[in-house]
Amino acid sequence: MDERLIASEDREQQAAISRLLLYYLNAPLTEGCRLSGVLPTPGAVRIAVHAGDGEDSATFLYEIPHDAVAPYYIPGILRTVLAGTQIYSSSDISEAMGMTVIRLRPEEITPEEESEQGRALTALRALSDPGDEEDPFLIGFLLLGSGLLRLYVQRPDHPDVIGADIRLNGSPTALLASLPALVEEEQYRTPSDDPHCDFLVDLTDW
Repeated sequence: MDERLIASEDREQQAAISRLLLYYLNAPLTEGCRLSGVLPTPGAVRIAVHAGDGEDSATFLYEIPHDAVAPYYIPGILRTVLAGTQIYSSSDISEAMGMTVIRLRPEEITPEEESEQGRALTALRALSDPGDEEDPFLIGFLLLGSGLLRLYVQRPDHPDVIGADIRLNGSPTALLASLPALVEEEQYRTPSDDPHCDFLVDLTDW
C-alpha cells in the first residue's frame, strides 16, 4: 500500500462504519444489491456493493469522504443511491481491484429513512460495547411499536433494573451518550408496572 496512513479520527470513523454495516451482511441493502465489504482508504470509506446475479452481476465501490457525513446516515444514503438512477461526472468515477469506484457527494443526497428495526439496531449497538462484558449496562430491550424502544439497563453499582423509553427518530447519539447519567436522575423515574424492571424512565421527549 502506498501511503495508506489513516489518521486516528478517520480510523475511528472507519471502525464505526464497519460495525454499523455488519447487519447488512445478513440482508439486502435494496432489492438485488448486497453488501460485500467495507474498505479503508485515506480520508474516506469505500463500501463494496454487489449488484445483480449471474453473469450480469458486478461489484461497485461507493466512496464516501469521512468528513462529509456521520456513520449513522450511510445506510440511508446507500439505499437512496441504489434505488434510483444516478448520474455521475467522470471525475467521480475510477477503478480499484477490478471494481468501479464511484465517489459520492452525500451533501447532495437525501438519505432514505431507516426502518424502525434498523434504527433500533443502531441504538442497541451503540449501547452494547464488547469491552463492557464484565460490567454490562444494556441487559435487554423491547420494541414497543410506533417508533418507541424500551431499553433495560442496570448500573454495576446499583441493583435496580431501569426501563428507559426512547423514541427512534433522527440520530440518537446525544441521548445514548447521556443515558447512563439520565437513568440516575430521580426526577425522571416512576415506579414500573413492567415486571422486568424496577423503575421506568420516560426519555421520549428528550
